[in-house]
Amino acid sequence: MTNFRVIALDDVEAIPVGGRDFNLTWRPVRATLGLRAFGTNAYTAAQAGEDVVEPHTEDSGHQELYFVFRGAARFTLDGETFDAPAGTYVYLEDHTVHRHAVALEPGTTVMSFGGPAVFEPSPWEWYFRAAPLKRSDPERAREILSDGLRAHPDSGGMYYELACLEAVNGNLDTARGHLARAVELRPEAAEWARTNEDLRALDV
Repeated sequence: MTNFRVIALDDVEAIPVGGRDFNLTWRPVRATLGLRAFGTNAYTAAQAGEDVVEPHTEDSGHQELYFVFRGAARFTLDGETFDAPAGTYVYLEDHTVHRHAVALEPGTTVMSFGGPAVFEPSPWEWYFRAAPLKRSDPERAREILSDGLRAHPDSGGMYYELACLEAVNGNLDTARGHLARAVELRPEAAEWARTNEDLRALDV
C-alpha cells in the first residue's frame, strides 16, 4: 500500500447537484482522496452560464479560498460582481459573505479550499520572503523577520536568517549575537554557518 495518491482532476467523479436556485457539477476531491486536513472540491461547467459556485454563505464558519483553474468565472460577493480569469484566487476570510459564481466559458473549473482558521504558518515563510531583500531592502527584511519572531520566538532559523542579514550589511556584532542564539536553538546552524557566504565576515 502506497502512502500517496495521484489523480487527474477530470478523473474525479462528476456529480450533478441542484437546488432551488442553482445547478452545478461537483467533483468531490476531498472525499475521493480521503483528505482530512482541510476541505477541497472542484466545480466544472460544460457551458458558459452554468454555476461553478452555488449561491451561499459558509454556515460552517470556515474561511474559503477559490481558485479559477481553467476558463473564466464571474463572481458575485455580497452583491459586488467581478470577472476572474484562469489563475485567479478569490479569498473569503469572512464566512458571512454571500458568494456565487457562474462560468463565462465552456469547461470553466473552479477549485475550492476551506477550513477553520487554525493553521499556524511555518517559520520558513518569513525566511523565504526576507532572504531576497537582505541587500536590496534590509529594513524591509528586518521588518519581515521581526514579524516572524513574534509568531515564532524560539525559531533558530529566524535568528540564523537575521544573522545573515546583519552580516551582509556590516553589522557584525549584531550578526554574531543572532548567530549565537540560532546555534543555541538549532545546533546544526553552526555547520550551516561555516559554508554560508553571507557569514564569511564573521570568520566562523
